Amino acid sequence: MSDNESREKLIQCARREFTEKGFDKASLRKIASDAGLTTGAVYFFFKDKNGLFGAVVDEALSGFMQLLKKHFAEEADEDPATYVHVKGDHDPLAEMIVNYLYDNYDVMMLLFDKAHGSRYENVIDTIIEMLETQYSALAKKYAEVTGKRVNEYMLHYITHMQVDAFEHLLNHETDREKAVEKIKPVIDMMITVWVGYVIEDRDE
Repeated sequence: MSDNESREKLIQCARREFTEKGFDKASLRKIASDAGLTTGAVYFFFKDKNGLFGAVVDEALSGFMQLLKKHFAEEADEDPATYVHVKGDHDPLAEMIVNYLYDNYDVMMLLFDKAHGSRYENVIDTIIEMLETQYSALAKKYAEVTGKRVNEYMLHYITHMQVDAFEHLLNHETDREKAVEKIKPVIDMMITVWVGYVIEDRDE
């Protein structure tokens, strides 16, 4: 096998092993054996177990973060003074996120449920922090235009709720189409809360 073939074989075998056992209990020796290589090859290509786990999950995670940032960049261009929430107006966003998560279902499940002990074990907190930073900037812009203020606690709470909602969906619904339909009213509810409680009158 060429170096590229050996590396890809290790990644494929690692994905199976991490999916079955999680990061903590996964065996580098088993991964290397399944790939027809030695553990030395793992260290040669990936340096350590974290590096191998990263080779499995980094592309999907980076794509997910870029997807979210792109959405916020588009929302930042909209005029908050004219926004009125209409039921279903965030359905395209819900579908986009669900489709990405289910396109990368196995890897996202690894990140959310089986990354304990790895450098990715706090990935949900990382996602929440990024979302909260983006939401905060958007909320401040909205509050400034409308003469209202940002309820920072509610912003923090609704951000956690949003991430929890998608994580719960991945854990409990394997059918993509059903997942899309289930998340749409959840997103509608969160937008309603965001508009009504994250952005509040100054005398409240």
